[in-house]
Amino acid sequence: MSENFQLEKALAQLEDIVRKLESKDVTLDQSVQLFQKGVDLSRRCAEKLTEIEGSVAKLKGELESLTVEKFDLDA
Repeated sequence: MSENFQLEKALAQLEDIVRKLESKDVTLDQSVQLFQKGVDLSRRCAEKLTEIEGSVAKLKGELESLTVEKFDLDA
C-alpha cells in the first residue's frame, strides 16, 4: 500500500461519495463510477486497517515482553 494513503482522507471521500449517490442529482453512469470509486476506497481502507492492526499487535507484543524491575530506594 502506498505510504501516501491517508485513511482519514479516504473516509471523508467515501462520505462524499455516499452523499452524492443519495442526492439523486447524478446520472446512472456517474453513479456507477462513484460506486466503483467507493468500492476501491473501501478496499484500500480495509487493507490499511489490517496493516495498522498488525502494527498495533506487534507493539503490544513488544510491550508484553518488557520486564519491570523494582528499584530499591534503600540501597
